[in-house]
Amino acid sequence: MHAPRIYYLTHPQVEIDPDVPVPSWVLSDEGRRRAATLAGRRFLDHASSVWSSTEPKAVQTAKLLLAGSPLPRLEVEALGENDRSATGFLPPPEFEEVVDEFFKRPGKSVRGWEKAKHAQRRVVAAITDILADPRAGTGDVVVVGHGGVGTLLMTALLDVTIDRALDQPQQGCYFVFDRETLRVRNTWRPLERLR
Repeated sequence: MHAPRIYYLTHPQVEIDPDVPVPSWVLSDEGRRRAATLAGRRFLDHASSVWSSTEPKAVQTAKLLLAGSPLPRLEVEALGENDRSATGFLPPPEFEEVVDEFFKRPGKSVRGWEKAKHAQRRVVAAITDILADPRAGTGDVVVVGHGGVGTLLMTALLDVTIDRALDQPQQGCYFVFDRETLRVRNTWRPLERLR
């Protein structure tokens, strides 16, 4: 018998546009291609619902993986990435430095960003609410979100200290945990390994 699982997916590559607020970014051509390859894969066979954050890159990913599927698709704002609006776009080297600090000091707001501890509580609560929602159904649940909060969720499930060493190695990864026990079955893997 199949024990229901939660598949947490992160959106793949995005179009980086310094003139557009980060939460409004969309998938790049490569990101859309990678997301589209998920449609019809066997991991969806036992799924009863697909949920995503309300950010366009996550919504696009969910829509592409559901192409031709009758599964319900729902959106939850609390699944959004950590709030970085205080700085907006940062050039990649500077962004990486701030992300390092975000994970190193989870109880502090780094340059006005949402605290990692707060983002962790938010995403854990969002998952708890989804699993209690009748619209989730009784099968597997697919959640499409973001790497930063996904890592915070994973560290909470593993009951380990927040650490960037557990961050996804690239955009477009997934991890799986049991729906009943919340035990993590695997840490980050690229989307291409989903079958």
